[in-house]
Amino acid sequence: MTQISIVYEDGEALVIDKPAGLPVDRPRRGGPCLEDHYEQLRMGFQRNPAPVHRLDTDTSGCLLLARNPKALKRFAKAFEERLVEKRYLGLLAGLPEEQEGTVELSLAKISSAEKGWRMIAARKGKPSVTHWKVLAQSGGHALVEFRPETGRTHQIRVHCEAGLGIPLLGDPVYGNGKGAPRTMLHAAAITVPRENKTPVQASAPLPEDFVALGFGDG
Repeated sequence: MTQISIVYEDGEALVIDKPAGLPVDRPRRGGPCLEDHYEQLRMGFQRNPAPVHRLDTDTSGCLLLARNPKALKRFAKAFEERLVEKRYLGLLAGLPEEQEGTVELSLAKISSAEKGWRMIAARKGKPSVTHWKVLAQSGGHALVEFRPETGRTHQIRVHCEAGLGIPLLGDPVYGNGKGAPRTMLHAAAITVPRENKTPVQASAPLPEDFVALGFGDG
């Protein structure tokens, strides 16, 4: 079993560098998931750590786990109140016309028998906001920094496709799934404020599959 890299730890928090391809929750059809690694991640604590938020299966990088129920409640509240700062890096399957901007869209979930479910921009949806900035370009692709204000499902992926007009490289749902073995999105850094304590601050190095496509961490 792959060892999971821990990028931050203290008495109430763990931040792991989640590998791409590992689901946070057990898939319906079964198979590996983060739960299989809880024993390794306990590190002497009696309780299993619990994920405070979710990352898509394909998304690598910073995932916050709480080491006790009280911490889980406090951290979840920080997410709900939009106090958590998140920095993502993604590779676009093309080059945008602008170098930076903000995407604001209302997002709703739709599903169909042949395509399964996905998120779309729809007036009756929930508001979502992402600030973005191009950091580098190589081989016809752009390395983009995303700072989402909201945390909607598939938010950055839809914002690339519907907001920037260019999907993330390798995205099989919002793009053509070509050019990379996965959706190229990485949760590069997270900061979670805490009352009367230093914030939880962590960053995860750029994965090898980004580097292989000609990018270093901007």
